[in-house]
Amino acid sequence: MKMSETPQWASESFWKKVAIWVTAGSFLILVVLTFDTLSQTTAGGDRVPAYSVINKKVDYQFDEELNKFMPVIGGEELLFGKNFTEEEAEQLVTLGKKTTQAKNCMNCHTLLGNGAYYAPDLTKAWLDQGWLTVELREEQMLAFLMDPEKNARTFGTGRKMPNLDITKEEAKGVVAFLKWMSSIDTNGFPYNFTTIYAEDD
Repeated sequence: MKMSETPQWASESFWKKVAIWVTAGSFLILVVLTFDTLSQTTAGGDRVPAYSVINKKVDYQFDEELNKFMPVIGGEELLFGKNFTEEEAEQLVTLGKKTTQAKNCMNCHTLLGNGAYYAPDLTKAWLDQGWLTVELREEQMLAFLMDPEKNARTFGTGRKMPNLDITKEEAKGVVAFLKWMSSIDTNGFPYNFTTIYAEDD
């Protein structure tokens, strides 16, 4: 090679080819990761249970072997006294999800760790000890969602949720959504969360 010749690795054409191959390779990796993520996050998978899980008891306990908190799906524990089919459960959970979006709940709350930090995270709200008893939980949640000003439980913070004019059907949807969301394997998030069932164990 003559001294005046540019080495191949220093040529413009070489780096254009490298850029094309790197871009194409990155795109393929992104496609694979996207399909993997969809399979991991689709309802009915290993980490995200089917919507009909709202018919079951859902708890959240520390798994010594995995060294993290995990959802525990138990026996029958019907929501609103009804055994929902998968289709009915999906419709109710979807209504709840759309209601939380329409009412901008993430302006104050976090869901699955995403959102604002003014109000409590709602990822495991279904399991919160603040509802006092399992028997009272559903009615307390419905009453709170429909009229938070009269049913607020601030635990000394003084912060109250505004009245968002949530209908009873929307409130039922939100409760179903929160129960379903509590069954999702969130890789141990939130940490050190004590559930409403803790004293039963």
